[in-house]
Amino acid sequence: MAVSRAARLAPVVEMAEQAEKTAVQRLGYFQGQVKVAESKLADLDAFRLDYQEQWIVRGSDGVSGQWLLGYHGFLAQLDTAIDQQRQSLVWHQNNLIKARDAWQQAFAKVEGLRKLVQRYREEAQRLEDKREQKLLDELSQRLPRHDPY
Repeated sequence: MAVSRAARLAPVVEMAEQAEKTAVQRLGYFQGQVKVAESKLADLDAFRLDYQEQWIVRGSDGVSGQWLLGYHGFLAQLDTAIDQQRQSLVWHQNNLIKARDAWQQAFAKVEGLRKLVQRYREEAQRLEDKREQKLLDELSQRLPRHDPY
């Protein structure tokens, strides 16, 4: 018996489904990376705010020049770390966008293949129905007819 077109496509559908599954996993990974980067940035921002509040408290009592230089130096390092974390967040967000696009493409491919397989199955069923009807018609033609008259 000849293998149907739908059956021949089964390995292609399986490969597309595996690619879509991998794309979903990558999407989840990058979603997690964005959340981690956002959290780190929020932590750094909060730490910077706390550090500035220390300046207000400590500054009201008076500070030495050396303490002030150290404060500004550390604040500059903190600002650099915040900028780097922002860049890291943007990088992870870009990866997330790319992963989402890749998943959408993989999903669309799987859905398209599934629709094609379904169309092939429906077409095969219609052909089988026609063949059966033709066979039934031929059999009914061969049966002797009994005229009621």
